[in-house]
Amino acid sequence: MNPMVLHESSRGFDAYTAESSLFRHRMIFFNDEVNSDSCKALIESLLHLDMEMPGEEILILLNSPGGSVIDGLAVYDTMQTLKSPVKCIVTGIAASMGSIIFCGAKERLMLPHSKLLIHEPFRAGISGTKHALELEKEAAELMEYRQILAGIIAKHSGRTLQEVLDKTKEDCLMNAKQAIEFGIATGVCKKFY
Repeated sequence: MNPMVLHESSRGFDAYTAESSLFRHRMIFFNDEVNSDSCKALIESLLHLDMEMPGEEILILLNSPGGSVIDGLAVYDTMQTLKSPVKCIVTGIAASMGSIIFCGAKERLMLPHSKLLIHEPFRAGISGTKHALELEKEAAELMEYRQILAGIIAKHSGRTLQEVLDKTKEDCLMNAKQAIEFGIATGVCKKFY
């Protein structure tokens, strides 16, 4: 359900969805799995707001279980090219690739009871018969992504690559305080605007 908001203008009353009304104030909700469709919509929104008012802050309200490495990296890379600074607030959980999108923001805040989950990349759903060379190729790709993702976390947390690699050998679920101590989050959100 997307509630409607009435706005009075010189033409009378206009009705907007709450989401579109917040978008007009440069706020984007990303409450989805990281996949090609959700990331395309997020990238389009970021580019639109950046072109509309370059240099003005964009706020992403993030609650994501993670998902596709390639699609998440496309969002992260896009965020790095914007003229507008991006502020991101975790409103529930930033898990897996959600945490990488979170790292792409200049200011990274968490609501007091939100969570952040980092871990090594994995390939789900490998099934069927595979030849040794196919398995070797998949393993090499996973190891490459492991280095890329750990490098992003290290860059934005101030930790060494080895510290991040050690931390992500297993699932590492952090609350806001722990994420700040580790350096991924920059603070606890006290207000949205």
